[in-house]
Amino acid sequence: MNIWAKMMTALRGGINEAGEAVVDGQALRILDQEVRDASEELKLSKNGLAEIMARQKLAEEKCTTLQAGVDEHEGYAVKALEKGDEPLAREVAEKMADLEAQYAQEKEAAENYTASATKLRSAIKQTEHNIKRLKQQVDTVKATENVQRAQAAVADRHSGSNSKMRTAMDSLERIKEKQALKDAQMSAASELAEDASDNSLQEKLEEAGITSASNSADDILERLKRKNS
Repeated sequence: MNIWAKMMTALRGGINEAGEAVVDGQALRILDQEVRDASEELKLSKNGLAEIMARQKLAEEKCTTLQAGVDEHEGYAVKALEKGDEPLAREVAEKMADLEAQYAQEKEAAENYTASATKLRSAIKQTEHNIKRLKQQVDTVKATENVQRAQAAVADRHSGSNSKMRTAMDSLERIKEKQALKDAQMSAASELAEDASDNSLQEKLEEAGITSASNSADDILERLKRKNS
């Protein structure tokens, strides 16, 4: 296979895949339309059955009328023979032959209509059963589709909620960290303030001569003498 043939094959494959994707995406809509088409065909079949039954009835009525004509002319022929008028009896017999031929034709037509109506009635009954089952299955498919769509929506929302929850937890941790840092800073500032206050007090005491920053050698020696005396 040359390169152009391969490219054409790939193109046909792509078109086929695109067509299948469209069909899959519109599957329920297509299925609904197919059910409607089948129902419309069933309606047409019922109309056809009604027409066949009407023709059957007309044929049977014609058979009844023709049979009555045959019986009537048979009586005429018998009376003509009884009177010895054979030519008239023959003419009546010819009329009877025509009526009997029409009767046979209409009877055959009526029988054909009856057979056709029987077959069509059976087909209609089976089609009605099939359409009923198909509609039930379509309803089941639609219900399943709705449930799956709802489940997918719940799953999406749950996934989104988890993501938002993680984001909220991260934000909360950052806020706590900032608050802890601020508390530490405030404590440190307080400690620095206390140290500054103690230094200031020590300086004031030293300036007043109440205490000194350090002991001199003379002070230490004097203290030792007092202990030994």
